[in-house]
Amino acid sequence: MTDTVAIIDYGSGNLHSAAKAFEHVVKTSGLNVRVLITDRADDVLNATRIVLPGQGAFGDCMDGLTGVDGMVDALNEAVLKRATPFFGICVGMQLLATRGLEHGDHAGLGWIDGDVVPLKPSDPSLKIPHMGWNDCTFTDIGQRHSMLQGITKNASNAAPNYYFVHSFVFDCKDQDTVLAQADYGGAVTAIVGKANIIGAQFHPEKSHKEGLRLIEEFMEWRP
Repeated sequence: MTDTVAIIDYGSGNLHSAAKAFEHVVKTSGLNVRVLITDRADDVLNATRIVLPGQGAFGDCMDGLTGVDGMVDALNEAVLKRATPFFGICVGMQLLATRGLEHGDHAGLGWIDGDVVPLKPSDPSLKIPHMGWNDCTFTDIGQRHSMLQGITKNASNAAPNYYFVHSFVFDCKDQDTVLAQADYGGAVTAIVGKANIIGAQFHPEKSHKEGLRLIEEFMEWRP
């Protein structure tokens, strides 16, 4: 039986670029996996891996997700109860939070405790949004994370470089859920994780070789 990675379509944007990146990894790695863009809750329940991309305002994205019939219930069942590996990208990562404070106070999925708050670099010359390439440093927890060890144990010991586009940042209440950070006038949460859940603030699908490597690690991850 062919495994399926379900990429959730809820009108968030950057959907097809994410799908193409996953398809590329599947092809080059020789994986027997179907990449499925879907807005059907049943597809998510039956998937062996789940990806939630995201682009735009937190509240709009959460409204889009809750507006897909049965999708939030399917996600809670698949990810929290069945422990299906899950990858949130950009706003898809932010939606894991308890709430987002962009244009109001909006409830998130609440899978990782914390708030999504405005990015406020200490250097006033740094522009908002944070847009462009940035190195990421793994935390002690991140260096030991089962999905990331193939990256953190890189013999070159070079910090991976990823592409960011965001104006808000995930302020995690439990620092053990912060796996990597970038520096943009202060520490910026770059990767979060908990159990079978992983999320990246940056766009791995736009981060060339390093981003594809992260997707490959997710596709082979056994939480």
